[in-house]
Amino acid sequence: MTLDPLAFLAELERATTRLLSTAEHLDGHPSAPSLLPGWTRGHVLTHVARNADSMVNLLTWARTGVVTPQYPSREKRNADIEAGADRTWEVLIADVRDSAARFATAADALDADTWAGHLDLPNGPTPVALLSWRRLREVEVHHVDLGAAYTPAEWPESFAHRLLHDVAGGLDDISLTLRPDALGHPVSVGDGGPPDVHGPAYALAAWLAGRSPGTGLKVVPEGPLPAVPEWI
Repeated sequence: MTLDPLAFLAELERATTRLLSTAEHLDGHPSAPSLLPGWTRGHVLTHVARNADSMVNLLTWARTGVVTPQYPSREKRNADIEAGADRTWEVLIADVRDSAARFATAADALDADTWAGHLDLPNGPTPVALLSWRRLREVEVHHVDLGAAYTPAEWPESFAHRLLHDVAGGLDDISLTLRPDALGHPVSVGDGGPPDVHGPAYALAAWLAGRSPGTGLKVVPEGPLPAVPEWI
C-alpha cells in the first residue's frame, strides 16, 4: 500500500463528515443495536471518538519522541467505551466531532520527517504514515457498523481496494484467491487459491472483514464460501 498520509487525511475528513451526517439523521437512541454483537450505536460512536483520542496519543509520541501508548490498557479502553455508550445522542455526536478535530490538529502538527518515521508499537515497528490510514479505516468500517443506510457498497472505491488488500494481508490459517471485479489483478490470501472468490472489491472486503455474509460472491470451483478468521 502506498502511504501518503496527506491523501489519507483528506479522505478521512470526508469520511468523518459522512459519518456525522448519518448520525445526525438517525433517530437518536444510543441504546439501539448496532451491527456489532453486544454493542449499541452508543458503543460504536463512543469507540470512534476514543479511537481518535488514542491516535492523538500516537501522533504525539511521533512528534515529541515521548512514548505515549495508544491506550493505557485494553481494560481501560473497554471501560471508557462502556462508560460513554449511554450518553445522549447529541453528546455522542459532539464527542465524535470534537475528537476528530483533536486528531486533525495533532496530524497537522507533524512535519514531513516525522510522517516518514516509525513507532515501536507492541506489534512491531509501524510507519507513522500508516496511522492516518488506520484512522480512516476505523471511521469507514464503524460507519457501516451503525446499521444505518451506509453500507459497504457506499465505501469509496479507492478505500474498498485498500481495505481489501489490508485485510487479505492480515489473515492467517486460510488460503484462497480473491478476484475483484474491475481491479485487474487477483489478491492472494495466505498461499493463494483455490478456491477463487469473485465479486466487487467492496463486497469481498466486507466479507473478509466480517461485515457481510458474502451474499452474491461467486466461488470457483463452485461451492460454499470458505470460513474466514475473525478480523480485528
